[in-house]
Amino acid sequence: MRRIALVPALCAALVLAAAPGAHAAARLVVKGHGFGHGIGMSQYGAMGYAQHGTDYKSILGHYYEDTAVQPLGSSPDVRVLLQSGPRSLVSGVVAAGSRKLSARSTYSVRSAGGGRLALYSASGRRLLTATAPLRLAAPSGGSFTLRGGASNGVTNGRYRGALEVRPSSGGVMSVNAVDLEDYVRGVVSAESPPSWPLEALKAQAVAARTYAVTTDAGSTTDGFTQYADTRSQMYKGVAAEMPSTDAAVAGTAGQVVTMNGTPVTTYFFSTSGGKTEDIENSFVGSLPKPWLKGVDDPYDSVSPRHSWGPYTYTQASVQAKLKGLVRGSFRGITVTERGVSPRIVHAEVDGTGGVTQVTGPQLRTRFGLFDTWASFTYISSNAKKKSSDDDAHASDPTPASTTAPSTTAPSGGSTSDGADTTGGQAAMVARLVARPRVVQQLTGTIQPGRAGRTLVVQQRLGATWHTIGTTTLHAHGRYAATVHGAGTYRIALGDVTGPSVRVP
Repeated sequence: MRRIALVPALCAALVLAAAPGAHAAARLVVKGHGFGHGIGMSQYGAMGYAQHGTDYKSILGHYYEDTAVQPLGSSPDVRVLLQSGPRSLVSGVVAAGSRKLSARSTYSVRSAGGGRLALYSASGRRLLTATAPLRLAAPSGGSFTLRGGASNGVTNGRYRGALEVRPSSGGVMSVNAVDLEDYVRGVVSAESPPSWPLEALKAQAVAARTYAVTTDAGSTTDGFTQYADTRSQMYKGVAAEMPSTDAAVAGTAGQVVTMNGTPVTTYFFSTSGGKTEDIENSFVGSLPKPWLKGVDDPYDSVSPRHSWGPYTYTQASVQAKLKGLVRGSFRGITVTERGVSPRIVHAEVDGTGGVTQVTGPQLRTRFGLFDTWASFTYISSNAKKKSSDDDAHASDPTPASTTAPSTTAPSGGSTSDGADTTGGQAAMVARLVARPRVVQQLTGTIQPGRAGRTLVVQQRLGATWHTIGTTTLHAHGRYAATVHGAGTYRIALGDVTGPSVRVP
C-alpha cells in the first residue's frame, strides 16, 4: 500500500519538472535628448548663453557659423495664412478695397464663385462683390479681429495690417498682410517666453525676422508666405506683443543674419540635448549648408527636454506604431548611421521576416518622440523550468550581496526504511530525493547588445526591485540566468530594464 501511495507523488514531481515555460514578455525602451529638429539655434541654449552674459550677436554667431548680423535695408510685408474655412468673419476694419467700412461692425466674406468674393454685413446683406483678393484694412496703427467660422474652429485673434481674403477649395483663405516688424512682434513671445533674458529675446527676434524673409511656405498662387504655426514659426499677432519682446524687436529693428552680405535661412528649435546637427543629417536628403553645421551647446541643460525617457512600449504597441515597417514580428531597431550630435540618420527595423530601412525622422514621427537623438533597446524575457544540472551554457546569477540558495538535496532523512533493499520502494524514494531540484531559467535577447556586457538580475519583493545577482550578455544579444524560487524577475542593462516575468 505504501508503494502504491508513492507512485502518484513521484509522477506529479516528474510532470512538474517537465512543465513548459511559465511566462514570456518583451518591451522596447526608448530614451534620448533634445526637442525639435536640431538644426540652427537652440532656443534654450540661447537662453543659457544669455544667462552667462553673452550678447545676441555672439549667440547668433555661435549657432550660425561664419555669419554676420546686418541691416536688411527694407521692411517688406509678410503674408501669414491665419485660417481656411467657409467664410471669414472680421471686425475692426475700416475699408474693403475702395469702400469705407465701420470699425465697430462685423463683416463676413464668402466665395461668390469664378474667383470672386462677396462681402456681407452682420445682418446678411450683400455689400459688394469683388475679384480676389479682397483686402480689408485696419486703421493705421490699429488692428482687426478675425473670428473663426462656424466649422473651422479657429480661435479669435487680433492682428495688425490688413486681411486679404482669397477663394479656396473649402471656401476662403484668410491671410494677414503685415509689416515685417509688426510680424516679428507677433512671433517672439510665441516662440520664447517673454521672461527670458533680453539678449536671448533679441537673438530670437533676429532669427525670426531672417527666417521670414528667406522662406516661402506658399506659392505665387497661394497668396501667403508663412503659416501661423510650427510649419513656419508661431505667430499670435497682437496677443504676443509683450513689453520685453517688443523691446527686443525694437532693439534689433531691421537686423538679419547674413553670409557674404545675403540673408540666410535661420532654422531654430527648442532644445539641442547638448549639440546641434548638420542640416543634411536631420532633414535627410537636404544639401549641406555652411552656416547650419552641428555645434556644441554647453548651456542647453537648462531645458526640461535636455534628456527624456526612458519610455517603454509593449510588443503589441510597437507593432501598431511601426505598421507597414515591420516584416513579421518585431525584434528590434538597429541604428546604422548617426549624425554629429548624434541624431539618428538611418536605421533598420528588424523583424522575423527581414529588415526595413528607415530614417531617424520616420522613427521620431511613428513613436511621437521629442527628437531623433534617441536609443532603442529591445529586451525579451522568457521563464522556463529546468533542472539545475541542465543546459551547460546557462549560468546562475552571481550573488550581489548574499550567498546563493543551496542546491544540495535535503539532509537528515533516511534513504532506506529497511524494506525491499534490492531496489524496490526504498530505491525509488532514494532516487526522488537525490534528483536535482527544479529551478527556473530566464532567457531572452537584448538588441542592440554587445557580448560581454554585465546584466543585473532583479527580483521584486513587495513594491521594490532588489538586485539578486548578475549574468553576462552573450553573442547575438542572448542571455540566460538561473533563478531559484517563485517570484517576479527582470533583467536590467544599465538604467534600461526589461519586462517583468512571473515565475510560479
